[in-house]
Amino acid sequence: MDRGNSGRPETLAGFMICLDTNYLIRGMEPGSEEAARMTAWYQAGEPLITAMPAWFEFICGPLTEQQEATIRAFLTEIVPFDEKQARESARLFNKAGRKRNLRVDAMIAGTAMAANARLATNNRADFRPFVAHGLKLA
Repeated sequence: MDRGNSGRPETLAGFMICLDTNYLIRGMEPGSEEAARMTAWYQAGEPLITAMPAWFEFICGPLTEQQEATIRAFLTEIVPFDEKQARESARLFNKAGRKRNLRVDAMIAGTAMAANARLATNNRADFRPFVAHGLKLA
């Protein structure tokens, strides 16, 4: 796989998949659609990442150390929230109307976009305001 300019692996399609909090949570449930999709992506060699704000929400639990370790094993990276992600997130937040309830979602969406990743989420409606500004959903 080509690592491009970021040093991160890219799939043949040129995208990674960034998992939203609900994918991390439901990915622990055997037989769930999220667990099946995560497994399929992982087995196909799709790099799976998550944003630090999503990881924070996930590890707030409740969950066991084993559940955390299981989900962590799927992830290529937990992307730090630094200046690049903050700038992209602020751009999205401002373009989407500066609604307070969009702050954390803007951080997750901005991190996905900064990583050139598609966002896997069950809350598509929550992220719809960012799609018009470049967010791609998986």
